[in-house]
Amino acid sequence: MSYIVNLIIFLLVLTLGLSFAILNAEPVELDYYFGSQRLSLSLVVLITLIMGVVAGVIASLGIIIKLKREVSRLRKTSQAMDAELASLRTLPLKDAPSHTLPPSNALPLRENP
Repeated sequence: MSYIVNLIIFLLVLTLGLSFAILNAEPVELDYYFGSQRLSLSLVVLITLIMGVVAGVIASLGIIIKLKREVSRLRKTSQAMDAELASLRTLPLKDAPSHTLPPSNALPLRENP
């Protein structure tokens, strides 16, 4: 079911992108440091979008790497704690001191009035 929904969304985005490209097919002058070139407006927008995505990925790489290291460290800690817990579960219980009840002939505690 999700495959069909993904396909419909993809076709919708593709249709919108193609209609945008057709509506903005006029050539524009793209000036950059080393020269200039005439490209269609839709192509210039697409190139700008791709450059923005690449810049965003590069900007977030530091955070992604830091979080992956932290996940790795936490997994190692969790595995060590699981191993410790497993070893503690296999240890026999020591005899705990028995809590003795007072003898039945003991006087009850007196409450202050």
